[in-house]
Amino acid sequence: MKPPGPGSIQFVLGARRQGFLSYVGSLWHQHGDLFQAKIGPRTLVFAMHPDAVERVAVSHRSNYDKLRSYDPVREFLLGDGLVSSTGDLWRRQRKWMAPFYTPKGVQTYAEAMLRDGERLVERWGDLAKRAAEVDIAEEMTFVTASIILKAMFSTETLDAIHQIKDAVETMIGFASNRMTSLPLPLWVPTGKNQKYLAARTLVHRLINEIIAQRRAMPESDWPDDLLSRMMNARDEETGQPMAESLLRDESITTFFAGHETTARTMTFAWYALAANPAVADELRAELDHVLGGRAPTVSDLRALPYTLQVVKESLRLYPAAPFYIRDAVGPDTLGGFEIPAGAGVMLSPYFTHRHPGFWEHPERFDPARWRKENESKQHAYAYHPFAAGPRICIGNNFSLLESHLLLAMLAQRFVPKLRTGYVPQWEMQGTLHLGNGLPMTITARD
Repeated sequence: MKPPGPGSIQFVLGARRQGFLSYVGSLWHQHGDLFQAKIGPRTLVFAMHPDAVERVAVSHRSNYDKLRSYDPVREFLLGDGLVSSTGDLWRRQRKWMAPFYTPKGVQTYAEAMLRDGERLVERWGDLAKRAAEVDIAEEMTFVTASIILKAMFSTETLDAIHQIKDAVETMIGFASNRMTSLPLPLWVPTGKNQKYLAARTLVHRLINEIIAQRRAMPESDWPDDLLSRMMNARDEETGQPMAESLLRDESITTFFAGHETTARTMTFAWYALAANPAVADELRAELDHVLGGRAPTVSDLRALPYTLQVVKESLRLYPAAPFYIRDAVGPDTLGGFEIPAGAGVMLSPYFTHRHPGFWEHPERFDPARWRKENESKQHAYAYHPFAAGPRICIGNNFSLLESHLLLAMLAQRFVPKLRTGYVPQWEMQGTLHLGNGLPMTITARD
């Protein structure tokens, strides 16, 4: 039996009228945990139940891969980086990159996180004196971009950080648009095409220059950053290093994955704290008790469990990636329905995290869900903000460490306040966005 769902025209019109997130949510309530939509010749299957996550991402993962659906990402953004590669290449890359992202391995980057966090504390101190309003999304995007560029390239100059951040974000937006529309070929000189080509040329040139400069240095003078570690890595089977093109692709992938998720998580955490004053009070009570006004260290984090619970709950209710897709290699059955070969299966942290069968009061922001005694009772795949299975995001430990530290540093000193009358406009633009930004006034705590 085929899954229920709308035809192509109905789906496109519904998504345009309501917005993609809202329309998919209405289809979920109408059809249940599994439904499909025809997009031209393609079949998209939306699977919301945690059991579907387990089947697609874990137990039957050999039948689901990043195939046709990821062609725009490969062509226009990440090349053969870890997020978009497949097969033997992906397995080799995973072995190359995994040691850099273990819970212990990411602590290497904590110094950069703390240093940039302190710079943001100083900036917010100045803003608080003027009761200045800022877009918190921009504030979080810049600090996380700065941290990942330091971790990758030991980049300290603000101009370079701005250049790479803005250009990669142009590439992300362009690739996302190619996945959801029928755009003109790249050779057509439209404004969007020309802006994208200029951004891609800039990013590739800057990364190639950094790699060339590193090659020209004695290896003993190389900084201890992610680029040096990737350049020193060797394939277990062949003993060969990464090719130059793969170093570039992995660098772009690391920047994209390494700052986007944390920037979104931190942005949404500030919204959640402003909308839930009791949660904010409990968070700051923990920070006052443990830190007493001083900057946190990595060793303090174990004593700040509630701070991490706020991060995890932000990832539950507002996951940076509201959907991720896997292509069916062959036919399968999900939730009692037939899945044809070639169908794209859309797994959705955004909606699985709101499933009333697995979350009590799912729309409520409640960090207490993440107490150990409560977390242990959850379905293993009811929560998958970083995806699931062998292809879980390799940077999840980096993102959690960064979010934990930044929230501890900033929340104990500042109370960003929402603009009066602000109502969030949640949108999907590849990642989860606030379409109207997040205008907040930076206020220092008494």
